[in-house]
Amino acid sequence: MEPHYRIAADIGGTFTDIACLSADGVLVTAKVPSTPHDYALGILTGVRQIAAQLQAPASTFGQLLHASTIATNAILEAKGARTGLVTTEGFRDVLELRRIRVPRLYEPLYQKPEPLVPRRLRLEVPERLDARGDVIQALDEENVRTVAKTLAKAGVEAVAVCFLHSYVNPGHEKQAEHILREELPEDCFISVSYDVLPEVREYERTSTTVVNAYVGPVVSRYLKGLVQTLQNAGFDGRLLMMQSSGGLLDVSQVIARPATVVESGPAAGVVGAARLGHVAGYSDIITFDMGGTTAKASLIQDSRLTATDDYEVGGGISMSSALAKGGGYALKLPIIDVSEVGAGGGSVVRIDAGGGLKIGPESMGAMPGPACYGHGGTQATVTDANLVLGYLNPHALASGTVPVNAQCARDALRAAVCDKTDMSLLEAAYGVHCVANATMMRAVKAVSTYRGRNPRDFTMLAFGGNGGMHAALLARELNIGRVIVPPGAGVFSAVGLLFADYEMGRTIAYAAPLPAGEEARRALEAAYHALQSALCSEMGEDDNAGLTITRFAQLRYQGQGYELSVPLSSATVTADVIKQAAQDFMAEHKRSYGYVHDNGHMELVSIRVVASRPPARPPEINKVIAGGHLAEESTRMAYFGAQHGLLSTPVLHRYLLNDKPRQGPMIIEEYEGTTIVPPDCMVWRDAYNNVVIDLPEQGGA
Repeated sequence: MEPHYRIAADIGGTFTDIACLSADGVLVTAKVPSTPHDYALGILTGVRQIAAQLQAPASTFGQLLHASTIATNAILEAKGARTGLVTTEGFRDVLELRRIRVPRLYEPLYQKPEPLVPRRLRLEVPERLDARGDVIQALDEENVRTVAKTLAKAGVEAVAVCFLHSYVNPGHEKQAEHILREELPEDCFISVSYDVLPEVREYERTSTTVVNAYVGPVVSRYLKGLVQTLQNAGFDGRLLMMQSSGGLLDVSQVIARPATVVESGPAAGVVGAARLGHVAGYSDIITFDMGGTTAKASLIQDSRLTATDDYEVGGGISMSSALAKGGGYALKLPIIDVSEVGAGGGSVVRIDAGGGLKIGPESMGAMPGPACYGHGGTQATVTDANLVLGYLNPHALASGTVPVNAQCARDALRAAVCDKTDMSLLEAAYGVHCVANATMMRAVKAVSTYRGRNPRDFTMLAFGGNGGMHAALLARELNIGRVIVPPGAGVFSAVGLLFADYEMGRTIAYAAPLPAGEEARRALEAAYHALQSALCSEMGEDDNAGLTITRFAQLRYQGQGYELSVPLSSATVTADVIKQAAQDFMAEHKRSYGYVHDNGHMELVSIRVVASRPPARPPEINKVIAGGHLAEESTRMAYFGAQHGLLSTPVLHRYLLNDKPRQGPMIIEEYEGTTIVPPDCMVWRDAYNNVVIDLPEQGGA
């Protein structure tokens, strides 16, 4: 039975966002500072605030839906577990060799990030399978025991196991796993490639298995601590976590495969954007999510999320693109295609050795935070610059609940920029705003132009605590004509969790030509059926009753090195289904790469089955209750660059707008965040309470 209240929590680098949607469509939100020493405390504070507003105990919440960057941050900050790798003799250096890709062509001294497992902890064992899975050399079990003792002596917290061709025959990996569990401490996290990624490509499989091991102890400790903290506070409901693929999963299953939540937080916001966009009539959307530490972008086309299983995390920008790769750690798991850069409200401002203005990727985070927060931070940040520009309330944020000190922001910006250049304070602040936009443009291009899409064909949907402040100018640079800022934009990733499905998916290698004959189609159907049965069993379902089953095929032209994923149009493999899959593949190939081979032979690389169960139909959001107070319209001075200068700018809440467009400039100030409307733009509120900003039409392609 669906609980009366579902509550959602999204942890960001600076704030923890909480959202609760009641059965009658009332959205209640809270925004509290993140607590890096124990993130569970921030969640608990927010849940208690929501409970107080609803005048209800914690037991009212039957489900807590959760998204977090805990796994991503462990990788980006190199704070994961001390990890070892056990691999086939001769393949110790796969993580070093990677792929022959250099993401920065004009940086001859560029160095890729160090492998997550140092060479001294990458150990080989004698064993060998051929490409069909036949044993060439049996596994040396005594050698595995010796390797296990070596790793135990080195104090590893996690071990990854990846043998050659184990995706065809996992026998040797299972033997090694059994021995490692016998020899290593009970709390050592063991990640085995046949369970994490039973697919072709040695580097991607090894890297993904290592990422899973590297974040495993961190995620496990965090989630177990969160469960205990919530139980102690009286919450006895079900805890579900957002996966990178956009579906929810029980925390117990997340602990077993923690790499599935590396892009947990960004995925939640994109799910919410797809839902809101579909309801409001926007089918083609570029999402722009700017928080305190990072900025994220994703693409929604024809109301469908863009997914990928060819992703890189780390290396300055987390992304998936065939045109710009090689700088991060390969993660070949289903992920909503989200590009992420280190630019957010808390990103540090500095002048580099060449005299250039730089933003991030370092962030002041929640503590001490931007200088204006008055918690001891002295370094200037993007938030400090926006405060100097007049975009933020000079006295307090979040409708008066977060006090700020404008003088601290001015002093920090002068020290960081003005004292080292000939810029005035306003010029420096506007420069920071523009450079932050230029940095974040990389994220938007990574999901659009780098994937064969023109941004001007899309509407930008902006959210996150800082998304509304930067969206209009960013959209202008990309020739995007309309920006949408939804209700609850500052906590929108938490809102997105409320609309997500419970979901699980599995993939296996299946190397074969696209089946043309009946016998080949029956073999493919049998493979799908076996994978589907195993998936339903893992979800605790005797059959697929109540589940939505979706099948995918990874296809490529013969001779190609990479493949594209297409959904199958039916739950049974027939000649018509195969024909449609081929047509869908060619259409996607045309969109992504600009051409097709009309007579090219296609082949399968792998197959995937996803089982999902939606919540009871969530209501539409018809009312938002947030902290703080609803202020009357006022004015304050804000700076809009040399072209417009310092202008007296109306400041108001979105609910003081209506469907009649008003001319900018304007500052829309709310509890969850602030939206900036430049002087040459029009702004109005649509029937779904979205703030709509229309930019002037621009020339050019």
